[in-house]
Amino acid sequence: MSETEKAAPTGHDVIQGYLKTLDSSPGVYRMLDSESRVLYVGKARNLRARVSSYARPSGHSPRIGRMINNTTSMMFLTTKTETEALLLEQNLIKQLKPKFNVLLRDDKSFPNILVTKEHEYPQIKKHRGAKKEKGAYYGPFASAGAVNRTLNQLQRVFLLRDCSNSQFETRTRPCLQYQIKRCSAPCVGKISAEEYQQTVLDAQKFLSGKSKGIQTRLADQMMQASDEMEFERAAALRDRIKALTQVQTAQGINPKGVSEADIIALHMSDGEACVQVFFIRSGQNWGNHDYYPRVGDDVDAPEVLEAFIGQFYDQRDPPPQLILSHDIENPDLMADALASKIDRKVELLVPQRGEKAELVDGAMRNARESLARKMAESATQTKLLKGLADAFELPKPPERIEIYDNSHIQGAFAVGAMVVAGQEGMIKNQYRKFNIRGDELTPGDDFGMMKEVLTRRFKRLIKEDPDRKEGHWPDLLLIDGGAGQVSAVREIMRDYGVEDIPMVGVAKGVDRDAGKEEFHRTGKPVMALRHNDPVLYFVQRMRDEAHRFAIGTHRAKRAKSVGATPLDDVPGVGAARKRALLAHFGSAKAVARANLHDLKAVEGVSGALADTIYAYFHEKG
Repeated sequence: MSETEKAAPTGHDVIQGYLKTLDSSPGVYRMLDSESRVLYVGKARNLRARVSSYARPSGHSPRIGRMINNTTSMMFLTTKTETEALLLEQNLIKQLKPKFNVLLRDDKSFPNILVTKEHEYPQIKKHRGAKKEKGAYYGPFASAGAVNRTLNQLQRVFLLRDCSNSQFETRTRPCLQYQIKRCSAPCVGKISAEEYQQTVLDAQKFLSGKSKGIQTRLADQMMQASDEMEFERAAALRDRIKALTQVQTAQGINPKGVSEADIIALHMSDGEACVQVFFIRSGQNWGNHDYYPRVGDDVDAPEVLEAFIGQFYDQRDPPPQLILSHDIENPDLMADALASKIDRKVELLVPQRGEKAELVDGAMRNARESLARKMAESATQTKLLKGLADAFELPKPPERIEIYDNSHIQGAFAVGAMVVAGQEGMIKNQYRKFNIRGDELTPGDDFGMMKEVLTRRFKRLIKEDPDRKEGHWPDLLLIDGGAGQVSAVREIMRDYGVEDIPMVGVAKGVDRDAGKEEFHRTGKPVMALRHNDPVLYFVQRMRDEAHRFAIGTHRAKRAKSVGATPLDDVPGVGAARKRALLAHFGSAKAVARANLHDLKAVEGVSGALADTIYAYFHEKG
């Protein structure tokens, strides 16, 4: 073996070499393997001291030992303070997803309730994402269901509108929400602006936990309406009081001594972990969410919980209190880091007694039960994957199964869909949709559509992960179809030099009945599974999920096309200006016929944009 072919040195000796150039500054370090993949990201108050601990040949846990043995190089970033190092460490972990770090895998944003401001009659609605729209935001809520329940309560009690501004402006009579006593119909003048604003203020007080006095005022108004013989209004106020009483009764389970906090509880078992987060806002429980961070066999609770907190609040603001089930390694440092993000104090508590301890106990119980369910489901999934391998004579149980399907109406709005299954069940963040682009395809050509989808999929895989080391290559392909589809897919794969991935075509079989599916494989006879075989049900679920996803994607594409207008192609006309133009003129055809003076009269349309719109339609004739 030549000098250039020798494997790069790894382990303690490599790490020892960096000590000559390091000082005692705080900072962040990265450990990399022979292919420059990041193995681990860590922070340090003193980089030299921390790195020297890895240079020792013994005294490490099995996980850290494996990491050291795989390390061929390191990278360093110094910071001014250890707090900055902590923030940078968590940001890099989320970006790079190193193999040996504790990693928060499910990190979606949470919904809020938004009470808009830029309208005489504010709208109340669910909001997710960046807070760009002007108004008052209340949240976060643990789920869309928690938001919907709260919105339902608010509409019953305060009768606020949830319709869009464009719907509001074009109504000529009350909608169904008014008929079922969920809206006060400000769109048609059933309530004055002043009275509506008072109900908005009451709703905001309710969301802020300051609902005392609202019921008394409503009762006074009901008595006054009754004295003035406005019995219909008195009855409406009575219904609102009854709804508010029901809501307050349901809120009896809310904590009395905790106003703004997140309850965070961790349970670990057999190398798995579950973290339960309960959101307490304005003295109200706004739901809970469970997380399953990636952990190793030899990490302890303080390390897991600290990593979770750092990553969880990387892109969201923490409340004033975090009430924890366990101490973490650096509580003061974490508190300083969180406080620096929002410019106010954040307190980390591990209560031992009282109401806060009871809240943590409840969250711990949820974490324990959730992890038990997940581990049971995982064991079942492992058994199903092994059964799948046995049934289809695979070399090993598949870790990633890709299931493909198409959807169209006589060739129109054609889409392809890919869903993914594995040890964790259906892996929804790996689903992909494909808008069929083939202009030369015959309408309804399922073979041609499948060819386009598979070509695009594997062309990208070969480009992005040619060595199959990122975990994105499938171990099994399930195709909706029979021998013809399997043969066509095999030809596509051969064109790309990929001939080692097993594939199975799932055909409906006799009478196209579920339970009588036939399975087609290249070079092997058609086979079927027993009608009560759990593997058959598993395959049916995967196929049905691909079908559901394909149909949903197709319907969304079709709905978008139905809502399309020539205005979509006019430069400078976005969704807001499109709504303004349609509300002003009534239709896209009327916009096309409008003169320049009328276009300039539309609110939000500048003179320059009016010139662009006028020129676009008149140049097109």
